[in-house]
Amino acid sequence: MLLRSAAITQGIQRSPNRAMLRAVGFDDNDFDKPIIGLANGYSTITPCNIGLNELAKKASIAIKEGGAMPQMFGTITVSDGISMGTEGMKYSLVSREVIADSIETACNAQSMDGVLAIGGCDKNMPGAIIAMARMNIPAIFVYGGTIKPGKLNGEDLTVVSAFEAVGQLTSGKITEKQLIAVEKNCIPGAGSCGGMFTANTMSAAIEAMGLSLPHSSTMAAEDDEKLDSTERSAKVLIQAINKQICPLDLITRESLENAISVVMAVGGSTNAVLHLLAIARTAGVELSIDDFEKIRQKVPVICDLKPSGKYVTVDLHKAGGIPQVMKILLKAGLINGNCKTIEGKTINETLKEIPSEPSSDQNVIHPISSPVYEKGHLAILKGNIAMEGSVAKISGIKKTELTGPAKVFESEEDCLEAILKKEIYAGDVVVIRNEGPVGGPGMREMLAPTSAIVGQGLGDKVALITDGRFSGGTYGLVVGHVAPEAAIGGNIALIKNGDTITVDANKKLIQLNVDEEEIIRRRKNWLKPKGKYSSGILGKYARLVSSSSEGAVTDQP
Repeated sequence: MLLRSAAITQGIQRSPNRAMLRAVGFDDNDFDKPIIGLANGYSTITPCNIGLNELAKKASIAIKEGGAMPQMFGTITVSDGISMGTEGMKYSLVSREVIADSIETACNAQSMDGVLAIGGCDKNMPGAIIAMARMNIPAIFVYGGTIKPGKLNGEDLTVVSAFEAVGQLTSGKITEKQLIAVEKNCIPGAGSCGGMFTANTMSAAIEAMGLSLPHSSTMAAEDDEKLDSTERSAKVLIQAINKQICPLDLITRESLENAISVVMAVGGSTNAVLHLLAIARTAGVELSIDDFEKIRQKVPVICDLKPSGKYVTVDLHKAGGIPQVMKILLKAGLINGNCKTIEGKTINETLKEIPSEPSSDQNVIHPISSPVYEKGHLAILKGNIAMEGSVAKISGIKKTELTGPAKVFESEEDCLEAILKKEIYAGDVVVIRNEGPVGGPGMREMLAPTSAIVGQGLGDKVALITDGRFSGGTYGLVVGHVAPEAAIGGNIALIKNGDTITVDANKKLIQLNVDEEEIIRRRKNWLKPKGKYSSGILGKYARLVSSSSEGAVTDQP
């Protein structure tokens, strides 16, 4: 086996290189060993990542014991939950690119032979996988784990509970004291947000693609099995280096379709559409936004998970986790069992001992014969508002169609102010624009407005459309990722207050009910808005980023 690191650790005139490595712990017997990068997302910024350092230390020990040399380096994270509803949220999606860039830079600069990436918060996962696809060196992802549910009055709480409580307070349903009680109890410790929100959705998708170990995507951050799984991940990576199992062997059209099927089955986040498109684009795999709709028509939602359902991710883990979900889908012919995993096994081999039916003593995972919803929950809507497509999350709502007057807002803050002032009424179609990848820039998530709407009891009575994103904790008749976005002249920029808009998930339609001649007249009068940032990372991002329908990537021509 030819190691990439050999150029650094061996050869004529390499003494200075070796001297540097001696200073960080190498001795005479270490220069022939594989060098493995440990991309450590540890941070005290967010509970999602606060426990990662212990996992990184465990992995480092296991790598050395396995005959390789770990080189640990840090990568960033942004807490969506803390920055939600602020200007800071514009950096969230941007951080995915920063994470990918930093891992690629460190690993390629040091000619590492493999990488074990450890992440927790939402963008850690896709950022790491994008980097793995770019480098195509043996790689494995270790998820930091999910948070355990908060408890209040016998009910499970998640971070979304706090956002919804704000809406409940403004509508008089709860008191200030009750709001503070929710705030104090909804996040009890370390781990990523506890429902099937973006972090848990993406960890599930990564497990489905074979880039992490079975069962690892649903473990609780604070449980000992997470340390054990991390240790095993390090050993599996060393084997993958010896066998030269690389990410592009695993990230294929078929494995991405498996990931989409799992996302549909578990009721996952709308952000999975954006991130899986970005991963596919980086890996050179042909995948379009329309493929999500095709899979949605075949794959039912079989897991009853928050935000729209009853249970949290630790409950899914106890019920069998992602392997149980995948085995049910495999038996139904809804995933490809021939796809390979980082362990060198096929999905068929990995799932061989998993029961074909969910256990009868739990209600988290339903049999495919009696699903939570007969079709997937992430619908791709098109029409004259979103000719490139948009993403609607339609789980947990009674009404999947609404035609009503538009109430247009140029930012999330303006919209939230109107909601809290009770200026949004049943039947309205709320439009938040200029929040796309370019216009935001950064495509903020709209959890604060959507949670406030739900908290006021309008979740089934109001539609909300945006060229921004939604949190994985969002539910209701909401449509995000509208493309083309307003900032580059998409028709969402031409909507006026009072225009009638139809949102119909059954017909896969998002339509501005204005005649084409009027749209043409409005377009002639439209002026491209001046960019909000001309320099810094947000200015650079706005200049480079692609459409959300292509994954909002920054490294493609």
